[in-house]
Amino acid sequence: MTNRIDRRFAELAETGRPGLIPYITAGHPSPETTVPVLHRLVAGGADLLELGVPFSDVMADGPVIQNACQRALDGGMTLDRVFDMVRTFRQDDTETPIILMGYMNPIERRGLATFVDQAQAAGVDGLLIVDCPADEAEETRGALAGHDMHQVFLVAPTTTESRMARMAPLAGGFVYYVSLKGVTGSAALDADALAPAISRLRAHTPLPVAVGFGISTPDQAADVARVADAVVIGSALVKALDACETVEAAVDVAGTFAEGIRAALDSVGARTIEQALHA
Repeated sequence: MTNRIDRRFAELAETGRPGLIPYITAGHPSPETTVPVLHRLVAGGADLLELGVPFSDVMADGPVIQNACQRALDGGMTLDRVFDMVRTFRQDDTETPIILMGYMNPIERRGLATFVDQAQAAGVDGLLIVDCPADEAEETRGALAGHDMHQVFLVAPTTTESRMARMAPLAGGFVYYVSLKGVTGSAALDADALAPAISRLRAHTPLPVAVGFGISTPDQAADVARVADAVVIGSALVKALDACETVEAAVDVAGTFAEGIRAALDSVGARTIEQALHA
């Protein structure tokens, strides 16, 4: 069976449609909001979903997601509850890919083999482990190999050619290009610098390239979509959800946010398959 991430990017390439990958933190702003918000994001135009696993030391994330993780933990979030949320989501949506984003500590505490078994059983399609780069991923990739799950790797503006070359054959699903130096939520996106950087990355891998960090507005998303296969937006959405006191409010905010970004991405226009793969 083909991984849902592969199927979705193949569908996007066939239509020339830029992908939208919103990020939310599981359990933020409350555990009750997560599954309804995920469904509303899909209804609003999300193609893949990135679900953050709350952790107390999110070193790659800025204040917005740090706060969301702490709020989720304070609200009683656990790894088991994250898996339960994915499982519940899958009752009504068996097609939208879900990537868990997190850190090695919770995985190691659970035990890698057990974690991967439980993630697959819940309906997870990929892992983005911030502190497990390709150079250190032999064990995790081995565990994922028999479970039809991908490990997604991050590539930064500072990543060297030799490191990209080592990462390329190990990556699965797509490659996540970090658009700037710094943590999530930074505001210094330089869209003009993306084209040559992504072209450099594509020389090493045939996988789709998704761009995240520093993207917060529809216009920025559209600029990125002209050169990338997908756009990842996290901090701006998490910040918008932060003030929601009810499930209904969170669902409304998520829907409005996704629809605004989706409209901007669609305004870029359909690309040919060749353009989508080699923008």
